Amino acid sequence: MSETLATYCGHCGGVRAEGDHARCAERLSMEPPRYCVHCRRRMKVQVTPRHWTASCVEHGTVTL
Repeated sequence: MSETLATYCGHCGGVRAEGDHARCAERLSMEPPRYCVHCRRRMKVQVTPRHWTASCVEHGTVTL
């Protein structure tokens, strides 16, 4: 997913234009997103030793 289209923070679910999300960005560099950046829905996250997968029912899957 493109970060330029992101409306919401993938870590806290807050509106990206409101407030400082620098700490959230740090955390997202080490762990999967918990919220969809397009619709703010809580995502289903699966973490394995080698990768993670996060799925939104509306916008699909994000992987690492």
